[in-house]
Amino acid sequence: MYAPRRMLSLLLLFVLMLAVVPVALAQNTTLTVTKNATLGNILTDSQGRTLYRFTKDTVNTSSACYGKCATTWPPLLITDGNPVAGEGVDGNLLGVLTRTDGGRQVMFNGLPLYYYAPDTTIGDTNGQGVGKSWFIVKPNTTTVGNQGVSVHMTQNAALGPILVDSKGRTLYRFTKDSENTSVCYDQCANVWPPLLVGATDATLDGVGGTVGATVRNDGNRQVTYGGMPLYYYTPDTNPGDTKGQGVGNIWFVVAPVAASAPAAPAPVPATLPRTGAGDSLPLAALALLALLLAGLGTLVRSRYRTNRG
Repeated sequence: MYAPRRMLSLLLLFVLMLAVVPVALAQNTTLTVTKNATLGNILTDSQGRTLYRFTKDTVNTSSACYGKCATTWPPLLITDGNPVAGEGVDGNLLGVLTRTDGGRQVMFNGLPLYYYAPDTTIGDTNGQGVGKSWFIVKPNTTTVGNQGVSVHMTQNAALGPILVDSKGRTLYRFTKDSENTSVCYDQCANVWPPLLVGATDATLDGVGGTVGATVRNDGNRQVTYGGMPLYYYTPDTNPGDTKGQGVGNIWFVVAPVAASAPAAPAPVPATLPRTGAGDSLPLAALALLALLLAGLGTLVRSRYRTNRG
């Protein structure tokens, strides 16, 4: 008599678990863009549940989240076919990754996608920034390899020395940014793409000052110069273009700090060689010795005259 009730209770519990912990079935493989009050446009499933990326994953290759990790961060799975691009999503950036457990995980621009189990309400973004490894995904989030990024200086005829990348493309700063914090996302970032770097840090070539990196809200690392994030300007189609200079009176090229000149060698005192072994004797010492000898000679001559007289 109690067995059916127990089975019914277990069934209800299972249904509740499905409601709390997202499980990607075939009908949930449409990706769309949702406006978040603090994070801007973010990637969600068709029901508006937030999707995340794991920065420890290998782009286009594998997921690093299994076992307990996958319990907390359930992967967005698809049973068969391909994911569908909803409004605001570029369908060319969607793909599928076969996990080692056989599941087919949806990818966006090479990034495997996940839910966060504690996001119990539609629109929750509780997983943002967890462990500095989990981040929301934006519709213009790009993937960055480990290729090196270097910042150079070039001489512009009208603007003087300015910062460029290794291909001569002009770099800009945004006056609304603050130190190590970018406020340029979504449509702004489409027009002013950030200069991104992978796991390795950017370098300076013939330029003074300091470079670093700040983590954007989608997990990508943006190169900074003197603490200020660096950007491109999409209408700059050719190396050397500076069409972004002064746009809105808030976008400007970046004047580099002069590279430090090599330290001048310490002055070497003038010396004259000494006879025999040992170091050279400084001229000043020789001059003092000559004065002493001259004085001694004068004294000897004076006594010699006195004795003769």
